[in-house]
Amino acid sequence: GDWLEGTGPIPGTVTETPGLLEQVLLQNEAAMRMKKRRTEQGALALETIEAAPVVTDGQVRGLVIQQQNRARCLIEEFMVAANGSVTAFLSDADLPMIHRVVRTPKNWEGIVAEAAERGEALPPEPDAEALTRFLIRQKAADPDRFPDLSLTVVKLMGAGEYVAFRPGDVPIGHFALAVTDYTHGTAPNRRYVDLIIQRLIKSVVDAERYPPYTPLELDDLAVRLTDREKASQKVERFVRKAAAAVLLRERIGDSFEAFVTGASEKGTYVRLIDPPAEGRVMQGEQGLRVGQRVRVRLMATDPYKGFIDFARTR
Repeated sequence: GDWLEGTGPIPGTVTETPGLLEQVLLQNEAAMRMKKRRTEQGALALETIEAAPVVTDGQVRGLVIQQQNRARCLIEEFMVAANGSVTAFLSDADLPMIHRVVRTPKNWEGIVAEAAERGEALPPEPDAEALTRFLIRQKAADPDRFPDLSLTVVKLMGAGEYVAFRPGDVPIGHFALAVTDYTHGTAPNRRYVDLIIQRLIKSVVDAERYPPYTPLELDDLAVRLTDREKASQKVERFVRKAAAAVLLRERIGDSFEAFVTGASEKGTYVRLIDPPAEGRVMQGEQGLRVGQRVRVRLMATDPYKGFIDFARTR
């Protein structure tokens, strides 16, 4: 994606294929316009950090952060547009379906408090556009800590979920994307809900007399899919923690620069700058606040539990 940003050469596969360069540039322009429009409508400009393990010959060699670039943005914008179009298509066909929703935050007060800590004021009632403007300003002012603020906002908003939708129902909406009707239908190779949506589309295209799922079946599926998503995310988080613990287990006693990512009665947590591993501060955590830069010493790791323990040294 570097070439789309003007920081790298155009790949040979692009220049060698007639018409491909013009097509990708057109898609990039469309993606940028769609992103601008969604942001103006209140789509949240969130940016969280997920450190993926680098494994070579069965050994964890490092952790890498997935960087956002124009190519990834292009794919994401077209995916969001496709999912919205699919939802509209099935709605026009009067078919029951499954919506992907992110409810209006119940803990909006917590988000308001986070803004207040940074010297900004948000409205007393949930306002996606105001939150988006706040996030954009914070990213420009403090890009290093912005992923941690994004993660805090995500947690305060609450997780996404799948909800069965019947024709005539009032849609719950997707607060983070600032859209009313949305689903997941672009990745049937890795998500079962997308396969359901593809089957519903096929039933319309083939003019089938009866849809492949009854409303009651979709009710049960939506609940199960939400539950399975939570379970898979829990496993993914553990794998990342375990990999980080494996990577650091030979560095007991070393010191690292870090940012505080969480501080509550449940404990105080930090993310190292390099490698971007997260762990709990077991000594010297008193008085630490989210976003603060600290220096910590690695005390212990437990790959089987996914634990990494630190002591504050500064």
